[in-house]
Amino acid sequence: MLNTPDAVAQAEPRLLPGADHEAYEVIEGAIESGLLLICDHASNAIPAEFDNLGLGAAQRSRHIAYDIGAGEVTRKLAAALGVPAVMSRYSRLLIDPNRGDDDPTRVLRISDGTVVPGNAKITPAEIEARVMRFYEPYDSAIAAAIAHYLDAGVVPALLSIHSFTPAWKEIHRPWHSGVLFDRDRRFADLLIDALASEPGHIVGANEPYSGELDGDTMNRHGTRCGLPHGLLEIRQDLISTDNGIEEWTERLTRLLPAIVERGELHRIASEQTA
Repeated sequence: MLNTPDAVAQAEPRLLPGADHEAYEVIEGAIESGLLLICDHASNAIPAEFDNLGLGAAQRSRHIAYDIGAGEVTRKLAAALGVPAVMSRYSRLLIDPNRGDDDPTRVLRISDGTVVPGNAKITPAEIEARVMRFYEPYDSAIAAAIAHYLDAGVVPALLSIHSFTPAWKEIHRPWHSGVLFDRDRRFADLLIDALASEPGHIVGANEPYSGELDGDTMNRHGTRCGLPHGLLEIRQDLISTDNGIEEWTERLTRLLPAIVERGELHRIASEQTA
């Protein structure tokens, strides 16, 4: 059961223990929750030896470096529901954890019109070093968290939290949020319906992006493993302030328990792939 006001506290809840690593943070939470939060782009941190990849503070505070507000929402939601979370601790500009091995955008030389000097002449060996130092430990932490659930006899629903810009290439994006999905829509459809029931809320299905990205985090850990999953995109202007973060934390704290407690979610999908 999720840690809601009406939930009955268990004497000794089974916990996913917390962990702190250069590449990731695991927030402790109850296995019984049946929910695992993931935040790929929680931080814009760049270790000192990379000299900020040649970027100034203004550029590092933009969406090109991380998903604005997503980390704060993930952290507060984990605390409110008493659920575990795995969060990246490095900037997506070092190497994007939400990309597959052969994705050319895994290390960007230019992002939204901004040249990233520290990536401009990066070599394959340097990319591999970043993979081993940042990408692999974070990816392994998600896999280990899922294994912890399954070893306890709980099939987790994976919720990855991201944020998107209010406009792209001068085109306004009307959605307040979007839910991305691939082939398995069990969790995504329930989340879309719940958000659509919010007064005045515009939610996009596979908007402003498609969730059909081979090798991304939800593909690696959700689709390929047969686990229910969804990627929630929240518009950045809605979670760029403390009030907005609190509003979205309250909304998701209210909506998620009924979704996650749906019995059909807690099984391995028969169509899982190797």
